[in-house]
Amino acid sequence: MTSSPHYIPQSDPPLPPWETLPTMYDLPSDNPEEPGLPDDFHFLQPLLLYLTFQPINWNPELVYSAADLNLYYDLQHPLWYKRPDWFGVVSVGKLYKGQDLRLSYVTWQEPANPFVVVELLSPGTEDEDLGTRRESAADKPPSKWEVYERILRIPYYVVFSRYTNELQAFQLVGGHYEPMNLTQGRLLMPEIDLSLGLWQGSFRDIERLWLRWFTLTGELIPAPTEEAAAATERAMIAEQKAAQAQRKAEQLAERLRQLGVNPDDLD
Repeated sequence: MTSSPHYIPQSDPPLPPWETLPTMYDLPSDNPEEPGLPDDFHFLQPLLLYLTFQPINWNPELVYSAADLNLYYDLQHPLWYKRPDWFGVVSVGKLYKGQDLRLSYVTWQEPANPFVVVELLSPGTEDEDLGTRRESAADKPPSKWEVYERILRIPYYVVFSRYTNELQAFQLVGGHYEPMNLTQGRLLMPEIDLSLGLWQGSFRDIERLWLRWFTLTGELIPAPTEEAAAATERAMIAEQKAAQAQRKAEQLAERLRQLGVNPDDLD
């Protein structure tokens, strides 16, 4: 985190905003007065979303997601930011300008805005997360809802409550968020060939109802640890089948020898 952001004097003709406004190196990446929620769920749930956000029809090198990262959004107020619990972006590399891990996500320095944002409801945040508080004073930052809907125009906005296990989602339609209907318990996002839904299972040895990514047809997107376990299981099964086949071949050869036939002559 650096001191105050620097500005490049304007030229004639004017330079584009991504060359004159502060970058992620200039803007603060944390706020001591807003430390966030340090509970286990706010760590594990975004982690599961991060691990399973694997859009099938996108190059994995151009898929980025983050949890609890400053999201800067306003050219006129470059110090204003929101801090989503989790968000995913497509057509953006994993490293800032292909070189560095991100300190923040500065929209005027990036090729695309987030495609989907997930907020985890906490006591005291419902009004802002669900858009109950819509209009803000001119000199104060807008609500999350306003930023996601009106400024960044994020196609999908998802809100999940761990207390009621209620999943709510909104899709940008005609410039405004409209509630989404669940399809077989999932939120379909055909642009990325994925769906988002609730899953009862164990993640990091914690059994509960989790929010995670599926294929459009409802198959689980495995987390890397699950995928590695599945690969190990497949290898073990293949090895067992090979051993069984070898035993059967040896038993057949022994039977042929008992009948006076040399199995080597049959090759």
